[in-house]
This record gives sequence, C-alpha cells and structure tokens, in this order.
Amino acid sequence: MKQFLPSRFLKCSAVALSLALSGCSGLLPKPGPQPTYYTLDAASPGPAPRAQRTALTADASQKRVAPTLVINAPRAASGFDSQRIIYVRQAYQLEYFAHSQWIDTPARMLAPLLVAAVEASGEFDAVLLSTTGASGDLRLDTEILRLQQDFGSQPSKVRFTLRAYLVDSTTRRVLARRDLEASVAAPSENPYGGVVAANAAVQSVLGQLASWCNATAAAWKSSYQAVPKPENSAVDQR
Repeated sequence: MKQFLPSRFLKCSAVALSLALSGCSGLLPKPGPQPTYYTLDAASPGPAPRAQRTALTADASQKRVAPTLVINAPRAASGFDSQRIIYVRQAYQLEYFAHSQWIDTPARMLAPLLVAAVEASGEFDAVLLSTTGASGDLRLDTEILRLQQDFGSQPSKVRFTLRAYLVDSTTRRVLARRDLEASVAAPSENPYGGVVAANAAVQSVLGQLASWCNATAAAWKSSYQAVPKPENSAVDQR
C-alpha cells in the first residue's frame, strides 16, 4: 500500500533546500571587475617634408634609386612580450596593473605603426610588413627593450626604448643599428595616464625612427649609385 508524504512536509523541505542553496552561494567568491583594455594608436601621418617631396619628383634622368623596405614583425624583450601593462616603483622590479591591459601585445600593436611612420617620410618606394611575403632592398628589424610607467618620480614617466637594425637584404649586412628612446610625463598617476604618456612616447620614437631610416637609406642609395655597372663589351673576332 503506497504511502504519501503530507504536503506540509514537502513544502517545508523545499523551503529548507532553498535556504541551504542560498547560504552556499554566499560562500562562493564574487567575480572580480572586468579588465579595462587600452591600445597604442598613431596620429594620421602628414605629408612628406618639402625637401623630400622635391627629391621624390626629381627629373627621371637622374635615375634615382628608391629602395623598398620590408619590416619584420617587432620582437620584445623578456617581460614586455605580454598584454599586461608594466609599471615600476623601484629599480629592477617590474609590476603589473591588476585590472588594466593592452588590447594586444605592444609588439603586435607596433607593427602597423612602424609601416605608417616610415612610409609617410616618402623616402621609400614601398614599405611593407614581412607577413605579406614581399621582398625588398632593405629590411628593418626592431625589438622593444622597455615600455613601462615609472613611479619613482613625480609626476610618473613612461619610458619607451626601441632597438632598430637596418639590413641590406641582398648582402645581409647590417647597415646601421640604433637604440631610440623617449620619456614622457604622465598626465595622471593611474593606468590611463600611463597609456596616454605611452602613446606620446611611441609617437616620439616613431618620428626618430623615420628620420634615422631616411638617413641610412640615403647613404645606401649613394653607395649603390656609386658602384660602377658592368658594360657589355664586344669581343674582337679578328
């Protein structure tokens, strides 16, 4: 013979179970705040300086050699190859903001900025990333050595250091090497202030890089044009 539990007992059991579940949920850790993401951006490149535009439109009879530049994907030193935003309070110790990150690694964000900055100078026939599979006369290799907000002074400052190599693609000879650096004061003592200063520091270094690439390419062009070209000579058959 089946026995049925009283409805009052069932209601009490349901209430007890609900209270037990709500009590357990209060013991679970609450989700932390979502991170805020920031990016490195570039100002719209302006026209090439007048002197450069004049050189670019020089008479074709001068046979100006304008090289093609291929830029390899930038690399980053250990500790600077992640999306975490770095700050320092004392020498040799790197720390990371808990809830602020780059939208991508600084090296990957830097790649298109390098192309835009050097291309805007007007010294090259074309400036391309190596990911396109293109080949060129010259190659630019870069490495981020430092991108950090330093709270050791007030106001805090963001330091950005980029090491660059310009290489002759044919001979694989390093034409020049340069460490480029900028230090910019942050407008506020927080991650956003550091991001604003970081963008300004990157823009400063990009300007230095473009000028340096132009000067090195000009020297390369001069040496290239100075090399005597072989002439076809007829063999005396007599």
